[in-house]
Amino acid sequence: MPTAIDVGGPDAGVARITLARPDKRNALSIALRDEVAEALAALGADPAVRVVVLTGTGSVFSAGFDLDEFKQAAADPAFHRRLWESSDRFHRACLAFPLPLVAAVNGPAIAGGFDLAVMCDIRVAAATATFSHPELAFGDVVYSPLHELMGGAVARELALTGRVVDAREALRLRLVSSVVPPEHLPGEVARVTAQIARAPREVLVRTKAKIIRRAGIAPGTTLDL
Repeated sequence: MPTAIDVGGPDAGVARITLARPDKRNALSIALRDEVAEALAALGADPAVRVVVLTGTGSVFSAGFDLDEFKQAAADPAFHRRLWESSDRFHRACLAFPLPLVAAVNGPAIAGGFDLAVMCDIRVAAATATFSHPELAFGDVVYSPLHELMGGAVARELALTGRVVDAREALRLRLVSSVVPPEHLPGEVARVTAQIARAPREVLVRTKAKIIRRAGIAPGTTLDL
């Protein structure tokens, strides 16, 4: 099976994970989620890494979970268990990652893709980025990380309506720290990660531990988040 992500670096303390399913709009399949979780575990233990960038291939950050797998899970109890075990592992890996995570949001971040961006510490967006929870129409929304980041008023509205937030509004809401033309996104991400990587790794680890404690999110099962 071809790999679902590309891992690069570290280069000057910066490592990169790129979701690599452009034909599926970088949908978060079991294979992709498992590869992200494994990559985060390896990068978190690498003494040369200080910050990790997460982004997508092509013009979409991520379209969320792979809906074809949900159809398969509905008819296959063993696959159903595998799907949710993978999801739980993926969310734990993101929420408990011991170093700064920066999302380079290169396009739409939809459903689980929105969750992935929100689970990062900083989001830098292309002007083409959008954020939404359309899965509200047929399933549960991961709420806790969005609430911790945005506060109850905004998080409740976005989780309960599923409406689309464009890049300009995302900046106004402080969901993202900056918005740039798509061609300038790599440079803006490099600027942000260079600022982070100036700090000693041990300081970043201690600061991230404080962030995780203050967030107070118990990364149990996905449906509890």
